[in-house]
Amino acid sequence: MASSGEEPRSGSPGRAGTGTEPAPTADAAQLDTAEDFEVLEEEEEEEEEDLSELPPLEDVGRPPAPPWGDAQPSERGGGDTAEDPQEWLDVLGSGLLKKKTLVPGQGVDTRPRKGQDVTIRLKATLEDGSVVEENPALTFTLGDCDVLQALDLCVQLLEMGETALIVSDAKYCYGAQGRSPDVPPNAALTLEVELLAARDAPDLELLSGKEKVELANRKRERGNFFYQQADYVLAINSYDIALKVIGSSSKVDFSPNEEAELLDVKVKCLNNLAASQLKLDHYEAALKSCNLVLEHQPGNIKALFRKGKVLAQQGEYREAIPILKAALKLEPSNKTIHAELSKLVKKHADQKNVETEMYRKMLGNPSAAGAPGKCKDKLPWSIPWKWLFGATAIALGGVALSVVIAARN
Repeated sequence: MASSGEEPRSGSPGRAGTGTEPAPTADAAQLDTAEDFEVLEEEEEEEEEDLSELPPLEDVGRPPAPPWGDAQPSERGGGDTAEDPQEWLDVLGSGLLKKKTLVPGQGVDTRPRKGQDVTIRLKATLEDGSVVEENPALTFTLGDCDVLQALDLCVQLLEMGETALIVSDAKYCYGAQGRSPDVPPNAALTLEVELLAARDAPDLELLSGKEKVELANRKRERGNFFYQQADYVLAINSYDIALKVIGSSSKVDFSPNEEAELLDVKVKCLNNLAASQLKLDHYEAALKSCNLVLEHQPGNIKALFRKGKVLAQQGEYREAIPILKAALKLEPSNKTIHAELSKLVKKHADQKNVETEMYRKMLGNPSAAGAPGKCKDKLPWSIPWKWLFGATAIALGGVALSVVIAARN
């Protein structure tokens, strides 16, 4: 199956800024190649995580006079602090994400801006003191959700050269799934961070084809991570960023192979975007994403299947059925498509029965169930031959009489 479109696989990033994902299980084999991630949705719906309290990154500002409070002693020494070691900044006001300066920086004016590439020194530990990550120079784009959300939210508050301690709830780290094998589910983390550098991100127009493909793939893989964390809003954000990278204008000529690679990444992002939008019941947006895939690859099974699902969710069974039949024709042995198609055919038949009964009532016709059994199969043109013969004779007699009268006159 050519470029069917990759989808989020199980697993989570092995590092704070990059992702390594294991191969999919056998259940994913029906519609997914070895690189693809998601099993097409089965009958049962998975219980989704409540994301209502998750603040968008763009909502986190830089308060001119940040509220300090919640006195807590530092559990890990990270250097002498120039301010009261008992003072913590409650970043979100919920107590779930706190920051404390250990070594002051070079001033508020040196804080990095969203969209810049920043480099930090990172040390991450569990509550029991176990070190789960150390990186002397982790580089990422600030505000793009490339790393743990705790870092994306707090690094924008650091001054150049500042070293800070960040205590974060699991919600802004690896969540309910954790990170196998070193970060257990629902684990809070303490992050020691030093801001080393901040520079403007490279101009997308000047990137080579290879650089564009690599950058778009990094954003897409981050979206896959969020998808597996059931954080579909941030997954959509990452896929959108990847698509903007691919669709940006360029002052560099690309080779045919690079153009083909960019198209392949674009199709994967659109397919994954549709999957995330479906999870959030954003049907019109998901339909648009599927149609964009089908413009490039009319035989893309994932896009056909999801388009059928979207139309079915909107009650458009008549339109959904032929689309699923087209997908099944491309992969006749796919049990998932078989099951979905059978379900839709039954729903469509039930819908037609309901409509037929409604029309009968509107026209004042009794339903077939209320008619006497002996009249069930009687057609309106079933007239006895004797009666028909008599009627014909009378008609002929009338014509003959008319002729006689006319002749006499």
